[in-house]
This record gives sequence, structure tokens and C-alpha cells, in this order.
Amino acid sequence: MSEPTRNRETLDSYEAIASDYAESTRGTPSGVGAEALGRLLDALPAGGSVLELGSGPGWDADFLSSQGVRVRRTDGAVSFCDLQRGRGHRCDLLDVTTDAFTDATWPAYDGVLALFVLQHVERAATPSVLAKAAGALRPGGVALVSMREGGTDAWQVGESGRRYHVTTWTRDDFEGALAVAGLTPTWHVRLADDEGDWLLVLATNG
Repeated sequence: MSEPTRNRETLDSYEAIASDYAESTRGTPSGVGAEALGRLLDALPAGGSVLELGSGPGWDADFLSSQGVRVRRTDGAVSFCDLQRGRGHRCDLLDVTTDAFTDATWPAYDGVLALFVLQHVERAATPSVLAKAAGALRPGGVALVSMREGGTDAWQVGESGRRYHVTTWTRDDFEGALAVAGLTPTWHVRLADDEGDWLLVLATNG
């Protein structure tokens, strides 16, 4: 049997801590996160559709839905989708590295949201994920994505003792990868936490 990919092992770790993660992140967006989601909302048409990759507990999806956005909630961890289903929401199981982003029900989107998830994608797989996001957008569509800043590939061990693979990118390299995928960065902001800086980028496919 082959060894699990770094992304798969990371998803397995989230399977084990989904409930605790949901409680620790509960709440409406604030600060820089709220500003970024506000810019996404401003770029969407009224009643627009958004594909959320790595929805987790679904707090950002709740906020966007409250603003009239139609959100397709997805996650690679069964536990997170189960949490959302328990709250009355549909959540599709979707692995960003292996699964298609569109289907007969959702042939295209006005926006793609991927906050605090792409850092777990292996570096070599990231361009393909970004290209799928760009290809899932309608003309003039917009993506809001985040990446941990740096330039390294490493394992991090959480309080649970589970480990998570984290790939970090410099701003220039990440925005360059977005451009190659067909996404033009139009705005960015940094968000700092105890482990370093996050880069949040808004980009369009037009």
C-alpha cells in the first residue's frame, strides 16, 4: 500500500479534531478577515454563487449566505461536512487536489473562496488547484484565497498531537502562480497570527 500524501494525512488530522476546531473558530468574521470577505461581496453580482473550498465548520459560508450569496460548501474532511449537515446545510465532500470543482448542478461560479486551506496543499500540486479554481469561474469571476507567507515546506504538530503539512509561499511567487493559473491579483492584505503572516489575495479571471 502506498503512503498517504501530505494532503491526505493533513485531512486525516482534521477528521480527528473537527469539533474542537469548530468551537475554537466559532463566530462571525472580524478585522482583516471581515474586510477581505467584504471585498469579495462587493465584487459579486447580487445573488451570486460562490464555491467555498475547505469550508470547515462553515462560519464564513454562514456569513456569505446571510448576505444573499449562494454558497456551495465543500470540504475534504468528512467530519467537517457532517458538522455542517448537522446544522442543516448541504456540504459536499471534495478533495481540492483530486476532485473537479464543477458538476452538472454547479457548472460555474461567480466566486471561489479558499481561506486557510491552500497552505496544506503540496507545492507541486498548488498550480493545478489554482487552475481549477480559475477554470470554475464565470467570465469576470473573482477568487479570494489565502496563503501562509514564507517559502518552506514543513510539518506542524497541533495541540492534539496530530500533524499538518504546511507549504508557505512568498507573495511574489504566490501571486505569480495565480497569474499563471489565469487569475489576476487586484488586492491583497496581510494577517498576522502567532505563527507568522498570512497573505490574503483577491484576484479576477478577467
